[in-house]
Amino acid sequence: MSRPDLDVWLVPHPPALAAAVRAVARGCADIAAAARRGALDSLHQATGSGNASGESQTGLDLYADGQLASALAACPAVAGWVSEEQAEPVASPWHARQGEYLVVYDPLDGSSNIEANVGVGSIFSVLSHPLRSAPPSTAAFLQPGLRQRAAGYVLYGPSTVLVLSLGQGVSLFTLDPESGRWLLTREGVTVKPVSSEFAINASNQRFWDKPVQRYVAECVAGESGPRGRDFNMRWIASLVAEVHRIFTRGGVFLYPRDCRQPQRPGRLRLLYEAAPMAFLMQQAGALAVNGSSPLLEVVPDTLHQRVPVILGSREEVERIVRYHADPNENVWWPLFNHRSLFVQPHA
Repeated sequence: MSRPDLDVWLVPHPPALAAAVRAVARGCADIAAAARRGALDSLHQATGSGNASGESQTGLDLYADGQLASALAACPAVAGWVSEEQAEPVASPWHARQGEYLVVYDPLDGSSNIEANVGVGSIFSVLSHPLRSAPPSTAAFLQPGLRQRAAGYVLYGPSTVLVLSLGQGVSLFTLDPESGRWLLTREGVTVKPVSSEFAINASNQRFWDKPVQRYVAECVAGESGPRGRDFNMRWIASLVAEVHRIFTRGGVFLYPRDCRQPQRPGRLRLLYEAAPMAFLMQQAGALAVNGSSPLLEVVPDTLHQRVPVILGSREEVERIVRYHADPNENVWWPLFNHRSLFVQPHA
């Protein structure tokens, strides 16, 4: 059966916006080829350098950042971009004044998983350039997620998939390694509103706020607890992989606020990670919040601002929001006991 490719699919959309998305897709196709070769090209090794947040970089981090920057520089529709790997935004050397759009991206999400050969990906967002007569400044990028014109991610797994929205639902494309074309494989992708699966790093349990403690404890308690059914817990440590699992079978992902560093309550970056994923969730009928407020409404203060992130199946996220709104919140069930990870059934 013949499948339309990304170029054909983009035809009805504004030409400049389509051009910006095509540029990102081209860069990601190159990253996919490099990710497949992996250790053969020594790209999995640490470089000894750090990104704008001081996190160590691998060769593939730097390669991915460079490929996306090159693809965006060649696109007349893009005035500038900003990357998780760079401290400051970059104005296009050729199109800074006439480009209609700005792009923000995380070139390689989950790169700590590279050595273990676990799924990694790229996340991106396209914003309108508010002042087209001048090169984009830092302030031009500090827009709330509600203003995104497009957002998506690419998962470099057994197959390379692009999950994309231009504000009219979510579509999924698969990269054909023989032709290099992104072929449409699913349209109208939605997230199941009800799920019995959640993803959280349980090693941080002692730092969580009480509403999150309560939610996870109730899930772990299973059919003997207040939820009356069993849940599965997952954790991949790759946002792209976690979100893709939610798109395929529902669930909720939590990287909540914790008390370790009060001045930095969140761990995921608003511009490069939280806002694009929140846009996709909204377009798929799901929800994304920082605990009590929609992530799409958060206005960034800085380029690398971090926020708590809770996203996924609508009914589960709504429950977590209710727990955050409860002024008498407390933990109903012990999360762990002294003998086992799981709460023992009551006699």
